[in-house]
Amino acid sequence: MIGFLSDNLLIPILDFFYGLFHSYGLAIIALTIVIRIALFPLSAGSIRSARRMKIAQPVMQKRQAEIKSRYANDPKKQQDELGKLMNEFGSPLAGCLPLLVQMPILFALFATLRGSPFADVPYLVNLKILPPEQVAAVEPKPFKTARHSIFISDKDHFPVIASLPGGTKIGAGDSVNINLQTLSGESYNNVLKNYKNGSDFSPTWKVTKGEEFASVSSDGTVTARYPGDATVEGKIPGLAARSGFLFIKALGQVGFYVDGSINWDIAILVAGFGITLVISQVLSGQGMPPNPQQATAQKITPIMITGMFLFFPLPAGVLLYMVIANMFQAFQTFLLTKEALPENLQKILDDQLRNKGKNELIPSPSTISNVDRLPFEPKSKK
Repeated sequence: MIGFLSDNLLIPILDFFYGLFHSYGLAIIALTIVIRIALFPLSAGSIRSARRMKIAQPVMQKRQAEIKSRYANDPKKQQDELGKLMNEFGSPLAGCLPLLVQMPILFALFATLRGSPFADVPYLVNLKILPPEQVAAVEPKPFKTARHSIFISDKDHFPVIASLPGGTKIGAGDSVNINLQTLSGESYNNVLKNYKNGSDFSPTWKVTKGEEFASVSSDGTVTARYPGDATVEGKIPGLAARSGFLFIKALGQVGFYVDGSINWDIAILVAGFGITLVISQVLSGQGMPPNPQQATAQKITPIMITGMFLFFPLPAGVLLYMVIANMFQAFQTFLLTKEALPENLQKILDDQLRNKGKNELIPSPSTISNVDRLPFEPKSKK
């Protein structure tokens, strides 16, 4: 399904915007905005549900405890009352459904931006090399990798898979050819002959694991040497992988720290992701009473996620998408926080804010006991 959405929905939209702007960077931005607008109703449902649950949760928890205590000996009545409570305030899980519905599209978008034309496309084949006497007893099971759309030009692209008709189990001393082919079965190398620049997109092959057990030639022919496990990688260059955009040196560039040097464009994109994530969180809490239980998590989460992306191997094009998507999310959150709440939730929110104001006017015992303490005096131990 991910491949279908990528090939039949996202890539055609990408082609359209590249035709308008002749810039893959602008095409990514436009594609991101279109997808976020299309998903607006679903993500809005999640934001609304999270906002309402933030208000209703304290009351719901109190009411749930009361119901469970009151009807501890009557499970049926307890379930009925809990059901009425959910009908009144809504289920905490209601905001998860919109997220689940949009996940396939988001995964397909992520896969599109990680592949051609924005990054070099790898095809990995894990081989099991067996002794010759064991291979005869193995039933051949044809192997195919996931398909990837390969861009030969801004207008020409087609899905390509890697296959081994005889499967991934081969005998020591045997040679097999890993076939790169279109979905119709045509050889990828034959397709390249139809393009003047076809040689620019010829695959490169290497053994990434188990070099002592196997070798691979430039045409994808694997020669098995000794029994063991080996991984062979064929990589097809991405059309826009080395294209820059604004301060980004290459949309396919991966890694914050590579070969002893810092990629500052990646660092800026990751920092932008973290800042927009914090802004979105701040906007989601506008007009809400403070929640000490969530305050720490809200501070730590953006730092953890941002730090992870400094070392997680994502192409610059994907990071660009994530920053734009976060900006759109922050704008959407800002709009939705201005919506009127249902009457019952608005009353609860007014009471929470009113009680918050009263609590701030009442000093705690520790504050009262130390109110006359000078800055350099020790705190009272009473």
